[in-house]
Amino acid sequence: MNAYAALESAVLLLHVLWIAWILFGWLLTSGRPPLTTLHIASLAWGIAIELGPWPCPLTVVEQWFQAHSSQAPYQQSFLVHYLDKLIYPDLPEAVVAWSGAAVCTVILGIYGVRLLRHNRGV
Repeated sequence: MNAYAALESAVLLLHVLWIAWILFGWLLTSGRPPLTTLHIASLAWGIAIELGPWPCPLTVVEQWFQAHSSQAPYQQSFLVHYLDKLIYPDLPEAVVAWSGAAVCTVILGIYGVRLLRHNRGV
């Protein structure tokens, strides 16, 4: 394995950890305002990347390392390339992107419920 392939693997791991943070970060944030703020910002970023016209920076870096390690870089988003084959076989990229944004929106709803409960003193 050359250095570029190793770096590509490291970025892939970072990408998986980022997605885990997006999906499960709300479990770690209760009563921790700095983490809550960071997670809400991460969710907003996730929605923007999924629905916006620009690619995720981690995807760009991963593709760059792939291209420099004698691999053909994938052309889709990270979610479509890796997760589509496991979770959403043969769905259009737009469906995968909107599903990712919907999950982020549901998690933001959890924060809305927490805020309402906090304001009501529950």
